[in-house]
This record gives sequence, C-alpha cells and structure tokens, in this order.
Amino acid sequence: MEKLQRDLLFRKIRVALGRNPVVALVGGRQVGKTTLARGFLSVDSANYFDLEDPVSAVRLENPMVALADLEGLVVIDEVQRLSSLFPVLRVLADREPAKAQFLILGSASPGLMKECSESLAGRIEYIHIPGFSMQEIGCHKEEHWLRGGFPRSYLAANEGDSFAWRRNFLGSLMDRDLAQFGLNEPPPTVARLLTLLAHYHGQICNVSDFSKAVGISGFKVRRYLDILQGAFYLRLLQPWHENLKKRQVKMPKIYFTDTGLLHYFWGVKTMKDLLTHPKVGASWEGYVIGEIFKQVEGIEGWFWAVHQSAELDLLLQGGGRRIGVEIKRVDAPQVTTSMRVALADLHLDELLVIYPGAQEYALEEKVRVVPVTSLCGGRVLD
Repeated sequence: MEKLQRDLLFRKIRVALGRNPVVALVGGRQVGKTTLARGFLSVDSANYFDLEDPVSAVRLENPMVALADLEGLVVIDEVQRLSSLFPVLRVLADREPAKAQFLILGSASPGLMKECSESLAGRIEYIHIPGFSMQEIGCHKEEHWLRGGFPRSYLAANEGDSFAWRRNFLGSLMDRDLAQFGLNEPPPTVARLLTLLAHYHGQICNVSDFSKAVGISGFKVRRYLDILQGAFYLRLLQPWHENLKKRQVKMPKIYFTDTGLLHYFWGVKTMKDLLTHPKVGASWEGYVIGEIFKQVEGIEGWFWAVHQSAELDLLLQGGGRRIGVEIKRVDAPQVTTSMRVALADLHLDELLVIYPGAQEYALEEKVRVVPVTSLCGGRVLD
C-alpha cells in the first residue's frame, strides 16, 4: 500500500521537476510530504533543510549564502515558516545555466503562502498531497472511511490507537499550528469553532450562526474559515448558479476534508458508532466527495440547490461535459424528482448515483448507478 502511494506520487513529482525549477508539495500536516521528499534526497544531505529543525533554521538565516553554491536537488521543508526565502528562490531559479532545482514543502495552500505565489509565478508547479486515497489503498475499506486518510491514523494497530493519534494531532493543531496561519484565538475557542463546524458537516455554511455560538465576529469567522480551508482541513464547496427563474442557494457547504478528524469531533471510535450515528449519511457524502476530488484533475466542482426543491450533491464540469453526482448510502437507489429536475435544469450529460453496493447499472437514460469501489480504480468518471 505505501509502495503504491510512493510510486504514484514519485512519478508525478519527477515529471514536475523535469519541467520546472521549483516544485511545491502542499498539503496538511502529517500527510506524508516529508516521507516523499526523503525518497528523493537523504535528510543527511547538505541540500536538505527542515525549517522545524533549529540547525536548518540557523543555516538559512542568510538564505542566499546558504543556497547559492548548492547543486542538484535542494529540499526545503515547512517553507511557509520563512517567507523571506521566496524572493531568493526566484533569483536562484532564474540563473542561467541553472545549478539547482528546489523541492519545497508547505503545510498550506498557495493562497496562504502569498509570497510564494507572487515571487515564484511562472517558475513553480504545485502538487497537492492529500492523505491516503481509496485508489492508493487499493479498494474501499471501512477503516479508511472511519479513520480518515492521515497515514498514522489509518495504519494504527487498532481503533483506540487511531483515535488517540487524532486526539494528539488535533491538540497540536489547535494549540500551535493554526496560529501560524493567523487563527489567533485561545485554544478553547478554536476547539469550540472546530467542534461546531464538525456538526455542520454537509450543511450550508451559516457564518451568523457560527459567530453567535463561538462569540467572535462574523468577519473573523469568515477569515478563519478561509484559513482552515487554506490549511486543507475544511472544504467549502461553492454553489453553482444556473440561469433559472428559481431561488437558488448562494452559500457554500462545509465539509471536513478528512473523515477521521470529523469522527473524532463526533466522538465516533468504531464502525458500530459510525453506522448508528444520526449523521452517518453526511459523513458518507463528505467521504465520497473527498475521494472524487482526490481522483480528478482539471475538473471543477460545485453543489447545486434550489430552495425547498431540488438539490445535487456535486456538479463536475470539464472537457466540455457536465456530470452530476448524487451520493446515496442505500442498497438500491431510485431515480428521484430532484434528480430529474437537476438533469433538466442543469443540462447534464450524465448523472451518477454512487452507492455502497457492488453492481453498476443504468436506472434510466443518462442516470447510472455506480458502486463506490469504482473509485478504487480511478474510473468512476470515465
């Protein structure tokens, strides 16, 4: 399993390094970025810098002096800790002939690392490293849904160890890591906010409700939601607006990107806990949406809803096609009025109904039932 993940991502990184002077691996903490980088360069190399290591931090106090004479591949981990480094990388990337390539690792999106995106525009390629995907582990496994994709959570010896790892991870996240990105609230306030967001998973984002419940301004809530999304812990799925004479939903939906973290906030430790939880459907929906986004590239996605009428879990658009996705945790999905409205109003080329069963079959023209296991082979959107 680990070898499969390494092979898939190694190949992607090697291709990117073949065409760019700087490649950035971005993703949440503990998803395996450092493990990947160490597959390209030994941590003992003089070309390897980890900005959480005081020795590396001291070496890069004068970055031009430290980096100018290095040749070959240079790895810099936790690069968001030293924003002054990005203009130096631009200068070094523009040298002719090039002496070095740079593989930089960051626990934030390019949007949070503004200096990176501005200084290195046209010189850098970003590769998002998520946690384990269903495709990487080889099949749909309930442990993956329950524990999430963080390698140490998924690979833990038992459910208790997995839950304990997530507790410790979130403790560090709330006490220290999120403050680095600007979520400057006391840890108890951050914990209340994250717990509240977990209970809104799969629902419309209502900033006013969050502001009142947590006791911080709506402006701060919006900013913190952007930070959490930029740090890869939340997904704010934006609404699609079709040119219709109907009152369409205009606010995004909230999803935790990792169901293991979501289940921690719900107090869900075992599959029995999960399957009997009142929001099991919302968890399943977020899990499948997350796996789809791990699989597709070059395709954009939204949800669509008409007030007190029709709704579509996911609208994918790319390659000149519109594909609707409905996610149902039932044994035998049926065509609903909502599906027919979405097909007509959104002019869908196809509507896929993803469910936990084993058989793929057509319900009617343009509506196809697809087992979730199709995501394992990366073919559900073929």
